[in-house]
Amino acid sequence: MKSLKAIVVLYGGFGEEREVSLKSGDKVINSLKLKYSVEAICLEDRNIPDWIDSDSHIVFPMIHGTFGEDGALQNSLSERGIEFVGSDATASALCMDKMLAKKCAEALGVRTAESLCFDANSIPIADDIIKELGSSLVLKPRDSGSSYGLSLIENRSSMGVALSKINSGNWLVERRLKGRELTIGLLGGKALEVVEIKHSKECYDYDTKYLSESTQYLCPAELPREITDRIKSEAEAIFESCGCRDFARIDFILEGDTPYFLEVNTIPGMTPQSLLPKSAAAEGIDFDTLIETMLSYGIKRFNHI
Repeated sequence: MKSLKAIVVLYGGFGEEREVSLKSGDKVINSLKLKYSVEAICLEDRNIPDWIDSDSHIVFPMIHGTFGEDGALQNSLSERGIEFVGSDATASALCMDKMLAKKCAEALGVRTAESLCFDANSIPIADDIIKELGSSLVLKPRDSGSSYGLSLIENRSSMGVALSKINSGNWLVERRLKGRELTIGLLGGKALEVVEIKHSKECYDYDTKYLSESTQYLCPAELPREITDRIKSEAEAIFESCGCRDFARIDFILEGDTPYFLEVNTIPGMTPQSLLPKSAAAEGIDFDTLIETMLSYGIKRFNHI
């Protein structure tokens, strides 16, 4: 018979986003401990402890990027029948792939930046890229977060330099959108409040996200009601179309009066600087209530409610 004994938080991981995951995990663990028995597991490889079982544990994944958001962790848990919070393996893998997520958005009529993708074995010629997309571009890994590996391109020379540094992986190059940087959290598939990120750097990179003290967050963003409503509606549609469940965060750029979809984050950061908690707070949901709600979806499935 099933009897929930503990919530298992898996955090850390072995990818580029490990440091952020450690901070997110610590915050989630401390919050869950207010009401639940918690087992905290800092993973350093793909080995999930054998003692985690489907009859007494729910897993709360807090591994960003590799193994956490690419569907691998979720697939391993599902094969063992272990319940977990957040999107399943299929939706996680889809959203981790920025190009596939863009195609889902485009199928809904949501605007996205013109783009092309390639792998390290078939790097296109800089002139061909510029001819198709223009010279003001963004080059980034097709499947990583926290802006790791992102390059801003303004001319043929900088494109050539960026391409010369690629030695592995899948890549996405797209027209650089110039406008207001926005994000929105979703809880149970319902949009929370839009957050605007203001910073002085050219892009919202890792240092700007987690180390800069000058980055400002407007929660909720000061937008015309029709634009706010459009972003919320598009975010909810993308969440559903990608097969997400429980929670996510979706990023946009507002160019003029048009929101452009950027990406879906299925395991958003939960650090003090993170955006899902800010989006929820603007909706009147404090951090502990947010974590409790995120967990509640897994508990319902565990109890077959």
